[in-house]
Amino acid sequence: MSERISTSMLYSQSIASLQSKQARLSHLQQQLATGQKLLTAKDDPVAAGAAVGLDRALAELERFGANADTVLNRLGLQENALEQAGNALARISELTVQANSAGASAADRKTIAAEIVSLRATLLDLANSSDGAGRYLFGGTADGSAPFASAAGGVAYSGDQTQRQVEIAPQLFVSDALPGSELFLRVRTGDGRIDAAAGSGNTGTGVLARSQLSDAAAWDGGRYRVVFEADATYRVENAAGETVAAGDYVSGEAIAFAGLQLVVQGEPAEGDAFTIGPAGTRDVFATIDGLVAALNSQPTSDAERAAQQNALQAALRDIGTAQGHFVDARASGGAQLALIDTAEALRGAQTLTLESTLSGMRDLDMVEAYSRFTLEKTALEAAQLSFMQMQQLLLFKLIR
Repeated sequence: MSERISTSMLYSQSIASLQSKQARLSHLQQQLATGQKLLTAKDDPVAAGAAVGLDRALAELERFGANADTVLNRLGLQENALEQAGNALARISELTVQANSAGASAADRKTIAAEIVSLRATLLDLANSSDGAGRYLFGGTADGSAPFASAAGGVAYSGDQTQRQVEIAPQLFVSDALPGSELFLRVRTGDGRIDAAAGSGNTGTGVLARSQLSDAAAWDGGRYRVVFEADATYRVENAAGETVAAGDYVSGEAIAFAGLQLVVQGEPAEGDAFTIGPAGTRDVFATIDGLVAALNSQPTSDAERAAQQNALQAALRDIGTAQGHFVDARASGGAQLALIDTAEALRGAQTLTLESTLSGMRDLDMVEAYSRFTLEKTALEAAQLSFMQMQQLLLFKLIR
């Protein structure tokens, strides 16, 4: 059996070999030009697939970084707003002390009230602070419009009570700005744990000087009422109206019962009462409104002056607690800012690791690639020379 070797077959084989070498050389040229060894997925299907996954991970880290930048801006603005709100309350507290001094006249208190009204307006503006991107800081997730607005009898809140949790690194979340309902509306009264107040119908000159929780273990968490009798005595009633303690009243001396202490100065009239119990919540604007009303009142009797003083004292306690409330909120925001810094370091470490892995998959070894390019170029030139020599081996040339 014999095989026939034709000129056309040799020609076709040579052309195919040249084309193959040219394709390899062209591929190497593209790799050298781009510095990448994975030009298409067919170069290394497994590595290309892994690289796509790493690209997605890097894109996700970049998105986490953008989230962190947004929250960082909002928390920074919250810090500034709360600092200014705290300053406003500090000024209101200072003015209240001035108004409650013996030397303050009715005209002085009216002037102080006017300044406090201005500070209240400032506080309302701070509660409606924007993040600079068209969203409001203290509206919760309903932050498309101003959350606070003046309404009949006080301030209305149109935001919600949700605090966003934003992912700033894989499985690491940070809390966004606090909703305004928690910052400005649900503010503890009294000292934050207990609160005491003079009865609205009191007719004597008794003034609440101090109230405190003296023994937490002895207090049952209930609310009590101290009622004064005609013969300079008092009785203490629980929520059910049952008498749980009694004694002689001495102005300025502590009335102690059930782990609580109450100090009243002046001369309470028969039937006057003071209540003490767990602190409730009140919005800071209502506290300021009550203070302004007390400052603008015109007492004409000792009983009315005592009522005004009780109102000023209560407002002073509530404003002090509100100041502490804002300090706590700032501390909470500071903790979130620290977490953002931690997340930034974590993202940086993960990004470096992913980029190093991608570099190993994609980046070209220039020295090795140039060596292969030189070999392929030499092989192509040799093949071209061989092809040219083969074209001269024709039978007709031998006949001549």
